Amino acid sequence: MTSPSYRSPAQGLTVTVSTPDGAFTVIVGHQGASTLSPAVLAAGWVDTPEPLLPLIHPDLRPTSLQRGVEDPVLRDAADAVRAYYGGDLLAPASIPVTQRSGGFRERAWRVLRDVPPGEPVTYAGFARMLGSSRAVRAAAGACASNAAALFVPCHRVLRSDGTVGGFRYGTPVKQSLLDREAGAR
Repeated sequence: MTSPSYRSPAQGLTVTVSTPDGAFTVIVGHQGASTLSPAVLAAGWVDTPEPLLPLIHPDLRPTSLQRGVEDPVLRDAADAVRAYYGGDLLAPASIPVTQRSGGFRERAWRVLRDVPPGEPVTYAGFARMLGSSRAVRAAAGACASNAAALFVPCHRVLRSDGTVGGFRYGTPVKQSLLDREAGAR
């Protein structure tokens, strides 16, 4: 790995980790042009970063990606994914994440990070957590637009009947994550 030569929001770093649910790719970038604090911009069960790029807000989206760069946040993010699959279900919560959208979605993503493993909530319950019991569709929309899977655990939100519902990376992955976390209760 080379030393970090990026200091522009236009360049991102990426790593892919092997997991029991398949390849998991992380993209790390800067929180914005005014700061050099790197954070996870996108992550998910894909084997290349390209499918993740459109999920990143245009103001944060890197115009180029580098693999194999030594970076503390990238290393910590990869280690957190490995730790999660090794049984430390809280490891991803310690990694900085930056996503940009409207105020409701940004708040929803922050609140999602506080939903504990093994304690999934329904979309209606999630809307109540956000202080808007009528905003069930908006809460579901926040989950659907989440770019940083696992680090922002949208998989912990279920349909009102308790079924898994949809998931960008497939319901088998979502069910696997929920099964893994069920022992945390």
